[in-house]
Parts: sequence; structure tokens; C-alpha cells
Amino acid sequence: MELIDRRAECRQLDEVLNAARSGVGGALVLRGDPGVGKSALMEYVVRQAAGCRVVRVAGVESEKELAYAGLQHLCTPILDRLDQLPDPQRDALRTAFGLSAGQVPDRMLIGLGVLSLMSHAAEGQPLICVIDDLQWLDQASEMVLSFVARRLAAESIAMFMATRTPEPEIANLPTIALEGLPRADAAALLDIVWTGPLDEGVRHRIVAETRGNPLALMELPRDLTSHELAGGFGMPSADGLSGRIEESFQHRLEALPDDTRRLLLIAAAEPTGDPTIVWRAGARLGIDIKAAAPAVADGLVEFGVRVRFRHGLVRSATYRSASLQELQLVHQALADVTDAERDPDRCAWHRAQAARGPDESVAAELERCADRARARGGLAAAAAFLEHATMLSLDPNLRVDRALAAAGAKVESGAYGAAADLLAVVEQSPHTDHQAARADLVRAQLVFVLGRGSDAPPLLLKAARRLAPIDSALSRATYLRAFQAAIFAGRLALGGGALEVAEAARDLPDLSDSTLTDLLIDGFSTYWTEGFVSALPILRRAVAAARGDVPNHERKLFWLTGIAALRIWDDESWDVLSARHAEIARTTGALAELPMPLYSHMVMLIFSGELTAAGVLLDELKTVAEATGLAIGPEPGLVLATFRGDEAEVRAIIESTTADIRLRGEGIWLSIAEFCEALLNNGSGDYAAALPLAERAAAQADLSSSTWAGIELVEAAARAGEKSTAVDAFARLEQETSASGTDWALGIESRSRALLSEGSEAERLYLKAIERLGRTRMRADLARAHLLYGEWLRRRRRRIDARAQLRIAHEMFESAGMTGFAARARSELLATGETVTKRTTAPPGPQLTAQEAQVARLASEGLTNGEVGARLFISPRTVQYHLSKVFTKLGISSRAQLADALSSHGS
Repeated sequence: MELIDRRAECRQLDEVLNAARSGVGGALVLRGDPGVGKSALMEYVVRQAAGCRVVRVAGVESEKELAYAGLQHLCTPILDRLDQLPDPQRDALRTAFGLSAGQVPDRMLIGLGVLSLMSHAAEGQPLICVIDDLQWLDQASEMVLSFVARRLAAESIAMFMATRTPEPEIANLPTIALEGLPRADAAALLDIVWTGPLDEGVRHRIVAETRGNPLALMELPRDLTSHELAGGFGMPSADGLSGRIEESFQHRLEALPDDTRRLLLIAAAEPTGDPTIVWRAGARLGIDIKAAAPAVADGLVEFGVRVRFRHGLVRSATYRSASLQELQLVHQALADVTDAERDPDRCAWHRAQAARGPDESVAAELERCADRARARGGLAAAAAFLEHATMLSLDPNLRVDRALAAAGAKVESGAYGAAADLLAVVEQSPHTDHQAARADLVRAQLVFVLGRGSDAPPLLLKAARRLAPIDSALSRATYLRAFQAAIFAGRLALGGGALEVAEAARDLPDLSDSTLTDLLIDGFSTYWTEGFVSALPILRRAVAAARGDVPNHERKLFWLTGIAALRIWDDESWDVLSARHAEIARTTGALAELPMPLYSHMVMLIFSGELTAAGVLLDELKTVAEATGLAIGPEPGLVLATFRGDEAEVRAIIESTTADIRLRGEGIWLSIAEFCEALLNNGSGDYAAALPLAERAAAQADLSSSTWAGIELVEAAARAGEKSTAVDAFARLEQETSASGTDWALGIESRSRALLSEGSEAERLYLKAIERLGRTRMRADLARAHLLYGEWLRRRRRRIDARAQLRIAHEMFESAGMTGFAARARSELLATGETVTKRTTAPPGPQLTAQEAQVARLASEGLTNGEVGARLFISPRTVQYHLSKVFTKLGISSRAQLADALSSHGS
């Protein structure tokens, strides 16, 4: 049947199709109630896609728990291009699809692999992806497809999705909200499907009360009695319309022969649509192939290359109208004919649905399915298998173990409400001390992921203590998690925070210092209980260990070790560890882990005065955060905006995020915000405003911002005339810097002491600070030393000497983009009588977009299109598309010219 109306919708579909033919990809979502016409429009797309390659999949409710099942169905026709992918992407897809064993793949690496696979498949002809009933796709597939759909700009790919319900993953994609047909078109459709005499009043009422729903118009008149046709017709409310349509299909099913209904039930329970499996299961129940004929004749189903129901409501009506005994019988037949070697998960799932009560053998098989799902990166599927295994467990101890495993998987997959329900199962069942400790750990993890805040440290500490006599390795790992949670919670931590964790960790027996885990526990616990000087040698050993050969399972500790390097003033190790951690996360595809090292390395570059390079990492961090749904802090650009001297942006970020920070209990960001405001005010010379902010941040016993706030406090107090405050702050700072002994530490010590000194001693200290800091990467601190020395010289009327220092400082600040400090240096230079020319702004002309600038910067560093694409989660074709636009805008013709062109362009 041709479409009635939908002319506007068809135009939009045609526009996306034609754009893909011209090399501009895109995605379009159709959203609407059951029966409103989504599937018909999907068929329209397929008919219009002449000359294109079409791949399609429809979600099936019973398959929703099988990780990447929908994605694999969609990609199977193009898997011949798999070998063209970069190794990490190819391996990730092979593992996700169960084609080979391997490391658990990161979901975003799978997404990048699917994008690359589709890009290669579209090289010869446009690729059209049709996804119907998206609401029934498994969660992992939906996430990957939404990731890909947002990255099709320069691809000959069009993606069309149909869904009943608003799905969060696709909320930002272009969407058509389908309503019922207009009255005239609805009446025309009713005239086509109802050819007999019809009371005019009933006719109008059917059109009105179905609200133009095409499937309702086609199906519901079948059930009307002669009395209703004569004028007594009454329709259900719109909310119950899909139920009434499904009921109509049930009436049609009831009229079919028993064997036909049972064959349809087999097809409804078999999610792949493989007719061979359906026929074999039917034969097992004594059903002849001829039983399909009545259902086919009635238009309810098609048996071809795939078994396809006329509509999803036919499938659901078939399944829901069956008795429990019928369902068990059919699932058992499907389990018997499903190849347990090639498709063990689907076989086990059928066995689970066929179980007539608790069944240990089925529960154990579901547990093995969960292991396989986890190995493919399907956390949601693993959680579903384990949850069902819990319900089928006979042994109370195994039931609790499986409930705990399921709860942990639910936390990891984001199903937090279900995780809490499973923890309640554990609490209400007899359990061992080990199980109670594991429950504490899962509960703490749940609190931590919901908000790395105040509640998490005491819960993690409780779990670590209970695990200590039972599972030493897990206990120690949990202590480190507690430290990390305490660092994030900061001043807002419930209980004793980091100090309480440290005191408990000090009682751990046999800290052998043989592993990075032990060294970090020992170092952090010593730091919070005995102070910096006692912890220094232990933290140095931890940093040295991290720079050597580290086992894979301890690589996640690089972030904490980088914090340790920062804390002991080891700028080189901070640089090496944060960069290494980021690169490992990129190359191994651990993209969910990537935001932390990216943020750490970005801040290191900021302290080094490399603000442009830090901006590139900030762009990458935002890209990763958008792709993974993870982020570092309320706004990761706060520190960069501070060093740039962007007062308006800094104030706006702090004002807009402080309430949320307190609500989430993440005190670390309060300290960072106070440090940033203090630094911003010191940069502009507003020392009175900087002083209270620096005091509050410096008073916190954290691992980073308190120290840097202490440096700002010394300068603010010294310049504001609060000498006693400055002296006290310097005394605390000197205890650490003198013990550390690095050039960075001693350079800061000399610069800070100079602010409190007079005469030749002050000059000697400024020169010593410049000498020490000149040996480090910390160019921002070096520039500030030149500035302070120049200001000191000017106040002693040594204008010529002052100019030399202030020129150096001004040039360093200008080249770094530290405009606040640059303005202060310029003001000082003008006071010496120097003429200062402001740096010219970027030349006029076409400006690069944010993504063009990202692509250009990475390409200028020598990365290939594939490497740039992997970094920015776009395909190599899209990289080339952006580069061609960059070349045109910058007036260049090769990648070799990029660095100079970007520099002169101010990008």
C-alpha cells in the first residue's frame, strides 16, 4: 500500500538520503506511538535508496539483554571491510561480536570501529542504515549507534532510526515527532481498508478517536460489531490505543489453527528472525511447515530470508497471549535447536526462559554467559544474565554471590536503581563476612559513581576494613579507592576524610613496598598521618616505580601516582606519567579512563606556560567527555581560563557550578575554584581580594591546591601588607620545598622568600629563583619570578635593570597567552618609561571552526588522518574533509605548512 500523506516527512527523509549521495552524512530519528507509521516510513527509505547499499536491523524485545546483538546484525553485511580497520578498532569489534577473544573493549573504541567500518563500506556507494524499534535494541548497541550517528558529517552515510519512546542516547539528533494522519488522509485510509457500508457518524468517530493512527485505522474496524457499526461505537483513550491494537491482533491470532499460533509463538520468541531455527523448533514440537500458510495469508507474518512480523505489535501480541506453559515449551524447543557452540548465550537465555523453577545448571550457564558478555564489553548484558542467574539459584550462598556480581555489573553499566534492589536481596539473605564486605564495596562504588562526594570515603573505608582479613589484594585496592574518593570529597567528606582513611591504612600488615599499590597506600597514609617530610621518600619510590615497568592491572594507578609526583615537586615525572597514562588509555582503547590523565597533563602544560598545547588537550578532553558521558569536574577549562586571565569566564564558571559542587560533595573543586580566583586576583594585582581566597584554599589538607594556594597566599599577604600571615604561610611552604630539593621546589621557595626579604638578600633570592626555575619546565613560574624581580627593581628606581626583567616577563606572558599577568607586566613597563606595543591580534580573514582548529593542530604535530580521527572520535575521511577546508582558509597546500600557518593565524 502506498503511503497516505506523510509528504513533509518524506521530503525530510529524501533530503538526508540525497545529502548522503553527495557525501554529506546525517541521521534522522522518527519517534511516535505504535502504529503511527514509523515502519512504513522506514520501508519508504529502503525503496528510495536505489543505488545505495542498505543495512538494516529491527530491535526485538527478547534480545534486549544480549550485548551488541543489534549492532552485530546491522554490521554483518559489511564485516568484509573489517580488516581495513586499525588494529585496536578491528580487535575491539571482533571481541564485541564474539568473533575472537581479547581484552575487554572500550565502548567508545567499538563506536569508533563501527564508524570506520561504515566509512569504508560507503566508499563505493552510499551506505544507508535503517534501525527500526530502537527502543528494543540492547543498550550497548544503542549507545554505539548514537555515537556514530553524531559523527557522519563528511561521510556518504545516512542513518535512520525509529523509536516509540524518547531515548536519552539520541536526544540531540534531528527528530521527527510523528503524529496521526490529518483528518482527510485518515478518512481516505479508512475508505481503502473498509469497503463495506459504514454509518457516517461512526466513520467520523473512528477517524477522530483513533487520532489518525494508521495501524489503528487499518486494524480496529475489524473488531467492530454490527451494533457498533450502526452508531454505537466507542474507542479507547489515546493512552490505551496500542493496547487496543494489540488486542485486535490477538483476536486474529485466536482464529488461527493451534499449530499456526504455536509456530508464530516460536517466531516471536526467536529474536534473530532465522527461519531455519523456527522450522527446526517447530519440527521438534511436531509442527509441519504448512502451518505457516494461514498466518501468511492473513498478512500477519512473512517467511522469507528472514521471518518478519507485519508489525512489532503482532510479535508482542503473539508472545503476551501465550500461557506460561506454552512459553516454557517453545523456549525449550528453541534451546534444543540453537547451536550451543556457536551461540551459547542465546541458547542459555532460552533455557532460562524455559526453566520451570530454580535450576542450578541453568544459573551456572547464565553466569558463564555473563563472563562472555563482560569480555565483549557488554556490562548491561552481563548484569542481566547475573540477575536472572540469581533468581534461578537454589544454593543460598551462590544466590548471594550472584546477586553481588549482578549489583556490581549494574553499577558499572549505569543501572543504579537495579543495583540497589540487588543489594537489598543480599541484605535480606544469610551471608558471610566476605559477602557483607563485598556488598559494602558495591554500595560504596554506587555512591561514588552517583557523585564523587562526601558519602563515598567512609563507605569505601568500611569495605576496605572488612575485606582486609578476607581478601588482602581487594582490600588494598579498596583503600586506594577510598583515598581517591577522599581526595575528591576534600573538605566536604563525611567523617574524617583522607585522615581517617590514612589512619586505618597504617594498620595494614606487611606493606611490602613491592608493588605500586603498596607504595601508594604507604605513601598517602604516611602523608596524612605524619606529614610531607616523612612521606617524601615513599612517594618518590612510588613515582619511580610508576616510571618503570608496571603490570597492566596497576596502570589505572597512574593518575594517583601523577598526583604524588605533583605533590613532591617532581615536574618531570608529572609530565611523563600524565602523558604516558593518556597515551596508554588512547592506544588500548580505555577511553572511559582517558579524561583523568588528559586533565592532569593539561594542568601540567598550563603550569609550564604551554597554554596553546593545554587548549588542544582541553578540546580533546571535552570531545572524550561528550563521547563517553564522563567529565572531570564541573568545568575542566577553569584552570586554563584562570591562567589566560579571562576574568569573566572564571567568574561565570565558579558562579554556575558552586551550588552543584556542594550538592555533589566534591570539595576538591571548591579548593581549585578558590585557588583560581586567588591566582586571577594576584595576576591583576588585586592582592586584597586574593588574600582570603588563598587563605581558605591553603587551609585544606589536600594533595595539590592547598600547596599552590599557599604560594598565592605568600604573595598576596606580602603585597597586601599582612606580613605575619605571609611569614606563617611561607614557613609551611618552606618545610616542603626544602625537603623536596627539586629545582621547581627550591625556585618557588626562593621567589617566595624574596617577597619577605629586603636589600641585597631579596635580589640574591630573586636571581636564585630565576636560575632554579630556568632549569624546569615551569615557564609560568619562571615568568612570574622575572615579573616580581622587575617590580622590585622598579620600586628601587633601578629603571634600566627593571626594564630588562619586565620585558622578559612581558614577552613570556604574551607568548604563553597569560593576558592578566601580561597586562600587569605591561603596566610596570610603562611605569619605567618603556614604550610597549600590544601584540597584534589574529589577521583578518576566514576563521577556523573549533573542530577545524583541533584537526589542524593535531595534524601539525605529525599525526596521520587515522590518528587524528582516533583522537577526536571521527573518521579519517572526516579529518581529510576538515583539513581541506583548513588549507583553503589558511591559503596553504600541504601539512608541512600547517604549524607556521597556525602560528601566524593565531590559532
